[in-house]
Amino acid sequence: MKTLEEIAEKFEVKCLDGRDLGRLVDFVPWDMLGRFEIKPEDINEGLNTKEKWDAHVKKFTRKNVLAQLKKDVSFGFTKALNKRGISASFMFDAVRMWNWILEEGLEDWPRDKYAQYGLPLLKATAVKYGFENPIGGDHGDEDWYSSDWQE
Repeated sequence: MKTLEEIAEKFEVKCLDGRDLGRLVDFVPWDMLGRFEIKPEDINEGLNTKEKWDAHVKKFTRKNVLAQLKKDVSFGFTKALNKRGISASFMFDAVRMWNWILEEGLEDWPRDKYAQYGLPLLKATAVKYGFENPIGGDHGDEDWYSSDWQE
C-alpha cells in the first residue's frame, strides 16, 4: 500500500475532484494538508484547527482504506445501476484511486475501461475484496446495463 508521502509525490492532487479529495483528505494529518494543496481555510469550519482536525482524521491503514473502499463500491453500484452518469463516473474515479493506493492487483485499471457506468471495475473490486456484488455473475459490460437498453 502506498504511503501518504508516496501519494503526495506521485499523484497530481489537482486531478482529484471534490469526491476523491474529500475521501482521501479524511486520512491526511493536519501537518500534511499542504502537500495535498489543502488550505486550512478550505476545510469544514468545524474542523479548521489542528486540534479539531487531528481528532477527526482517520488513521491511514489498510483496514480503514478498505472500509472506505467498501462504502464507495456500494455507493458506486447504486449510482451505476440507477444509470446516474455523473455520480457513477465520480465513484469510478474514487474506486480507481483506492485501488491505486492499495496496489493489490487493480491499481492499473485504465480510465478508458469505463463500460456501463463503471460496473466492470466495481464488480472486480467487489469480488477481490468480498464486498457485496449486486450484478452477480455478470461482467458489468453487458448491454442491459446501458442507458439505451430497451427490454
